[in-house]
Amino acid sequence: MAAIAAYIGAMDLHSAWQHFAAVIGGLPHSGLLLATLAAMALGLAGSVAVRPVPAVGRLMRSVSTVALAGILILVVLQLSRFDPSLDMAIPELGMPRQQVEGGETRIPLAPDGHYWVRARIDGAPAAFMIDTGASITTVNTDTAAAARLEPRRGGIPVIMQTANGATAAEIATVGSLRFGNVDARGLDVAIAPNLGPTNVIGMNLLSRLASWRVEHGVMILKPDAAGKAPDDKGD
Repeated sequence: MAAIAAYIGAMDLHSAWQHFAAVIGGLPHSGLLLATLAAMALGLAGSVAVRPVPAVGRLMRSVSTVALAGILILVVLQLSRFDPSLDMAIPELGMPRQQVEGGETRIPLAPDGHYWVRARIDGAPAAFMIDTGASITTVNTDTAAAARLEPRRGGIPVIMQTANGATAAEIATVGSLRFGNVDARGLDVAIAPNLGPTNVIGMNLLSRLASWRVEHGVMILKPDAAGKAPDDKGD
C-alpha cells in the first residue's frame, strides 16, 4: 500500500510539474501574464520605496493596483467567452460575437467509435472529431497555419492535457467554422502545439446550438436559425 501511495504521489507530482512547466513555457506568448508580473513587481518595488520616498512608493503601488484591476477585468472577459450565458462581444479587443447558425446536421458514428466531420475553418479544409468531453474547440498547429489563425494579442494561455502531456495553448478567433449545415462564426478556439493530427470540436460550439442529441448512433445537431442559444443545450 505504501508503494502504491508513493507511486500515486509521484504521478501527481509529475502532473503538477508538467502543468507548471506549461505555464512557464507560455509566459513569453502571453502579454497579460507578462503584464501581471510587471505590475506585481512594480507593487513590490513601491512597497520597498514607500519608506525612503513615500510619495513615489505610494504612486507605484497605486499604479500597480490599477494595472492589476484592469488585467483582472480582461481575464474575466476572456474566460466568459467559454460560457454562452456570460459571453461578451468586444470586437475592439478582438472578441467578436460568437454564434452558430445553419440547419440540422446528422453525423453517423465512425467505425473508430467517434463522430467525425469534414469542415472548413476560415476556408481551409480540416477533419474534426466532436468531443462532448472537451470544453473548448481545439486545432493543431498545422490546421491553424493553413487557416492563418493568429493567436489573440494579450490572450490568456489555456493549459491543456494532451497525449504528450500538459501544454500551453493560445487562443484565436475564427471567422467561420463550417461543417454540414452548421456555420460557427467568431468562435474562440485553442491552438495546441502537442495535439497531434487531431482537431476537436468542443462544448463551446455545441453549447451554442439550439439542441444536440444522439439517436441510434447518429449525432443530430440543430443550430438556432438566428444564431442564438436557447436554454435547451442537448439531451
